[in-house]
Amino acid sequence: MTVAFVLGGGGVRGAVEIGMLRALLERGIRPDVVVGTSIGAINGALVARDPTPAVIEPLSRAWMSPEADAVYGESLVRQFGRLMKTRTHLSSPEPLRELLTTALGATTRFEDLVVPLRVVAANVERAAERVFESGPLIEAILASSAVPGLLPAVEIDGEHYIDGGIVNSIPIEQALTAGATTVYVLQVGRVETPLVAPRSLVDAARVAFEIARRHRFARDLATLPPDVDLHVLPSGGELDGDDSLMSYRRMATVQKRIDRAFEATWAYLDDPAPAGSV
Repeated sequence: MTVAFVLGGGGVRGAVEIGMLRALLERGIRPDVVVGTSIGAINGALVARDPTPAVIEPLSRAWMSPEADAVYGESLVRQFGRLMKTRTHLSSPEPLRELLTTALGATTRFEDLVVPLRVVAANVERAAERVFESGPLIEAILASSAVPGLLPAVEIDGEHYIDGGIVNSIPIEQALTAGATTVYVLQVGRVETPLVAPRSLVDAARVAFEIARRHRFARDLATLPPDVDLHVLPSGGELDGDDSLMSYRRMATVQKRIDRAFEATWAYLDDPAPAGSV
């Protein structure tokens, strides 16, 4: 049996993955391979470095650090000032780089990790998915996490990369390619919420974005090989305000998300749902 942890993207809502990881690791469920997109690449890199319950403390510390707050919670005045200057993004990538360097080490390579890691990013010039699994770790994670409009594209070997969620927000296929026979999907909760026809301009943009994010996940579930045991872990549910355009800044919700996801995942592991269900 080859166990994969697949960690999806989702900004501040990615805090739920810490609760899920705690439940899995405390149950003695350890990954043989980790696959991550965007915030899932960040969380995934730390667990690939230390796939034991001990990783939960540094993960939580990273999420509640001043650097994390600077990535998502910087003042709107400074963000719009940066946007006027760069014309492409609101936030500086330096706080995230500092956070990753502190948590993982500036010179760490994929080959240094305890568990193999695959990081998904979107290649701009090729309009294609790129999977990083060797070489320098920090740049690959920055590339996977470069949310359009929030962070600048990352240049690697002469090509530019943006957030992996654009091409594969929950990269199940990459886990299967790595030979996984048991897959635990750590998703941030969006796929748990039914979509309805939009009733406003903001709704129209949100629904279009969600369809773009979810269609590949739905396809991967529908085409899952019969010999693969797949578990979509529960997030613990949405919080009030999660549908707001400014929800990505709500760093004060981190601990609540962690706790709720841990409780929901622990209960799920007592009585797993059928493969492929949400």
